[in-house]
Amino acid sequence: MNTFQNNLKPPLVSVIIPAYNAEKFIAKTLESVLSQTYQKLEILVVDDGSTDTTAEIVNFFAQKDSRIILLQQSNAGVAAARNLAIEKSHGEYIAPIDADDIWYPQNLEKQIECLTKSEPTVGVVYSWSVDINEQDLLTGGFYNSTIAGEVYQALVYKYFIGNASSSLIRRACFEKIGGYNCKLKAENAQGCEDWELHLRIAEHYQFKVVPEYLVGYRQIASSMSCNYAAMAKGHSLIMANVRQQHPEIPSNIYRWSSSNFYIYLAVKSNRSGNHRSTLFWLAQAFKEDLFMSLLRHNLYLLSITSLLKIIVSPPAESGLKLKPTSESSEDTTLATIETRTKVHRMLPSQVYERMRFNSLITQKIQSKTH
Repeated sequence: MNTFQNNLKPPLVSVIIPAYNAEKFIAKTLESVLSQTYQKLEILVVDDGSTDTTAEIVNFFAQKDSRIILLQQSNAGVAAARNLAIEKSHGEYIAPIDADDIWYPQNLEKQIECLTKSEPTVGVVYSWSVDINEQDLLTGGFYNSTIAGEVYQALVYKYFIGNASSSLIRRACFEKIGGYNCKLKAENAQGCEDWELHLRIAEHYQFKVVPEYLVGYRQIASSMSCNYAAMAKGHSLIMANVRQQHPEIPSNIYRWSSSNFYIYLAVKSNRSGNHRSTLFWLAQAFKEDLFMSLLRHNLYLLSITSLLKIIVSPPAESGLKLKPTSESSEDTTLATIETRTKVHRMLPSQVYERMRFNSLITQKIQSKTH
């Protein structure tokens, strides 16, 4: 049952979708938004200078549903596209989703219920997400953080939200801190705009989580998020700014953050079949945070697999296009992911990570009392 079906004035949610050459998946994304159990929506799609049929597909949907609004601009990047949509929107809440991701039916309903029952000091509610492939099948990856409350230092450590399509944000947050950072594109450092935005929000607002898998985060080799060097540069620039603004944060957090992010890039490199890139990012991760890296059992397998691929298939690495590494698909279900979740929490690296978070909280409390 829709929590708000008896509410005479349910809040308007502005769904914002930046779209650049998104013809392959934009229909699936729009269908997932239109299938939400919460229906008080306006859906603003920004065609960011696409050269394919993205605009035509969106117009087709808009003719059938007046809640869909197509905006167009010359190619200016994802941050500018999102900002344009927010500027033209009217909702009390902003719900970003990328043009290749999907929401499962109850995502907005459960996020809205959580946020409307929260104090105004809560600015963001995020859901758990699962990785999906081009056929919408689960691949086994998941994001299921339980971090909530005052999250700034934890968010410096890692982007626990997981992706740009998992959060519902109060409009008041944007009115207070501004929009997405367009400067990262100008410096060829795209890929972490959502992380940077959430960091600025976390300086003023608390976060809450809906602990259910309600978002499908699509992993495809051709997506912008595969520009690993740009993403690494973006992370570096963002952390440099955080360090300047918050000298009170312990310096070791930045090493931990860099290592964690490099591991993320290594995993993405492996999935796209770029094994030299995998080894490069693994090496960077080890340099920044050796002990934690040694605790991550999956990195040994990742390293060995990448080395073997390079040794066995050197011509492919030097020029020919490798077939992307494929994880499980048809055999992966939500039940298997939930089982993996339980096992994942008991791994040495996860236990040690929780110890680190507890240490951060203790340090923060002690600094406030002195």
